[in-house]
Amino acid sequence: MELVSIADVRAAAADLAGAVLRTPLVPAPWDGDLWLKPESLQPVGSFKLRGATHAVARLDPAARSRGVVTHSSGNHGQALAYAARTFGVPCTVVVPDGAPRVKVDRMRALGADVRLVPPARRLAEAERVVAATGATLVPPFDDRRIIAGQGTVGLEIVADLPDVDVVLVPVGGGGLSAGVATAVAALRPSAVVVGVEPALAADARESLAAGEVVVWDVARTYRTSADGLRTSLSELTLAHLRERLDRIVTVGEEEIAAAMGRLAREARLVAEPSGAVALAARLFHPDELPPGRTVAVVTGGNVEPAVLASALAAAPVPGC
Repeated sequence: MELVSIADVRAAAADLAGAVLRTPLVPAPWDGDLWLKPESLQPVGSFKLRGATHAVARLDPAARSRGVVTHSSGNHGQALAYAARTFGVPCTVVVPDGAPRVKVDRMRALGADVRLVPPARRLAEAERVVAATGATLVPPFDDRRIIAGQGTVGLEIVADLPDVDVVLVPVGGGGLSAGVATAVAALRPSAVVVGVEPALAADARESLAAGEVVVWDVARTYRTSADGLRTSLSELTLAHLRERLDRIVTVGEEEIAAAMGRLAREARLVAEPSGAVALAARLFHPDELPPGRTVAVVTGGNVEPAVLASALAAAPVPGC
């Protein structure tokens, strides 16, 4: 299987110039060796805009006229809707029941045709729309264009902190972690890229241990608050992570909430649960991480107000 290259990531960066925010590295006020990469500041509130914009930019005019379709718990759907609107392309997003309302409402506000289905039906419904309309399926992560687009996060990290030692990146379907690991491995080979996922949705760690994609059923992964990380890897993303990711660390639900609270109180960054897992690893599992100059990717900030309020109201977890 051909993996995405640093040349692919650089080509994606050219497509994204002027269309996607180049997010800064923000020093963590409480840790002199930690920087935050706040993808929550993107116009759609998450890193997903990078891959979606690159994918739509690469479509030919005939394909664009037929539209794009995807399945998403929210952030990729918002990103594709935003990118489609930018290029004047019709967009349909298939969303699993139970997705955060703030994300669903935003997709509709961006002009997407949103279709709610049971979680297990999301891919099948997206494929049905493709067959009926001729639209192009733009998967959330299982696509070379998506991986290359997300890899621009790693490109920017190394450009802004050339002597970075550790990059912490959340793992869901693996598109972001595959792209970031690709860029960092090429540009800063001595740096270690560590994936982070919730302990209640640790299928990526199990997949890497097994050497094949391991899928956890929906009832199992839906126990985690990190809704953006409930998706299993694909063969494509697993191939990248086996080659380029150093390891995976898992974090608990209280740790995720505590990291959200700390980001809001001390870094002035709003993060959704999925966006806070990388910081949670740094706060609560330092013994599982290499030392040195570390960047934690804050992947998104599309959080339900009640969830954020709960994280802020919770008593601090020891160590945070």
